[in-house]
Amino acid sequence: MAPTDKTGQAAPQPTAPGAPPPVGPPARSTAGPGARMPRWLPRAMVLALALIAVFQLGSWAFHQLTGLLINILIAFFLALAVEPAVSWMAARGVRRGLGTFLVFLGVLVAAAGFVTLLGSMLAGQIITIVEDLPQYLDSVINWVNVHFKTELRRVDIQEGLLRSDWLRSYVQNSATGVLGVSAQVLGGLFQLLTVGLFSFYFAADGPRLRRTVCSLLPPARQAEVLRAWEIAVDKTGGYLYSRGLMALTSGLAHFVLLEILEVPYAPVLAVWVGLVSQFIPTIGTYLAGALPMLIAFTVDPWYALWVLAFVVFYQQFENYVLQPKLTSRTVDIHPAVAFGSVVAGTALLGAVGALIAIPAIATLQAFLGAYVKRYDVTDDPRVLGHRGTAGTPGAFTRARRLWARRPGVVVRPRTGGASPRSEDAGAS
Repeated sequence: MAPTDKTGQAAPQPTAPGAPPPVGPPARSTAGPGARMPRWLPRAMVLALALIAVFQLGSWAFHQLTGLLINILIAFFLALAVEPAVSWMAARGVRRGLGTFLVFLGVLVAAAGFVTLLGSMLAGQIITIVEDLPQYLDSVINWVNVHFKTELRRVDIQEGLLRSDWLRSYVQNSATGVLGVSAQVLGGLFQLLTVGLFSFYFAADGPRLRRTVCSLLPPARQAEVLRAWEIAVDKTGGYLYSRGLMALTSGLAHFVLLEILEVPYAPVLAVWVGLVSQFIPTIGTYLAGALPMLIAFTVDPWYALWVLAFVVFYQQFENYVLQPKLTSRTVDIHPAVAFGSVVAGTALLGAVGALIAIPAIATLQAFLGAYVKRYDVTDDPRVLGHRGTAGTPGAFTRARRLWARRPGVVVRPRTGGASPRSEDAGAS
């Protein structure tokens, strides 16, 4: 047994010379219940909590200000659109503020006049439809009675509608929804006023705004910002120019149809179709075609079907023929890129994104094109879409050579790269 000392523990054994020292028990940790935490840990925890709080606050503020930011974005593109006209007047001695006011005043007067004419026309047509509604209803009831062997009467249908629960619930819901509609109208007017004010300030103070932005950048970056600004002005103007051309074309086409059908208010309806179908994304085509159909229905129900068929046909022609070519030329982007940008803009910002997607993508493409280095393309047949590889004759070439090797055919090669000429041996 190992010897022990007075305390009852094993006495240390002397080690032999040259032998390794004995391994003792593991050292106990000095950290106890009263040990202090590192000095950096409280500061790190406070910093992490502060960063989380700042992120949450920024996220909340961004979601609250999304509407304002979208309005500012719309106002900026409107200012870019009117920039050429304002600059043209400023170059001729007109102050930028006055020139911007005159441009906006002209747009406002034109819009107010169009809305007034359209409202008076629509009110007159609604009155006509209401007055002639019993005659239309009688003709429909007679057609149903003749073809389906029924005995319907207009009086019974009117009494059934007046006593129906559906009409009573609809009237109650409409009465309770008046306040909601009024709030939406006021909100739309306030949003329109906000966009108008911001766009006015952006257009009137364009040079000052550019000077302020450039003052925050070094001279090398200032030239790039100014070039990007100029590209944005050109592309936005080109986009609105293309939309104006398509609106003019659509209005003329529908005006010819409405004049042939002798539909009243044909000029106003043509302007309505042209503007609404081009400047209201997604649902503009349906809104534009609904009103001419309604007016044509008051003349003859069959005329409404003719208008519907023409609207569908012209929309397909515009989507697949007119719009891709015209938009790609004015804003210099591929039709597929234009379509994809509209889809992406709609997914991100809704109708606003669909309206500003094409000029935004065109601006970005033109700006990046100045910095992307391009190389000469090699003279490879595959670049031109030929499926045969380089140095290998295609199927048409092989078939022509086999045809030239027929018995009784003499092939006389021609110089200069021309195709060989085959002649009958007996012809000579």
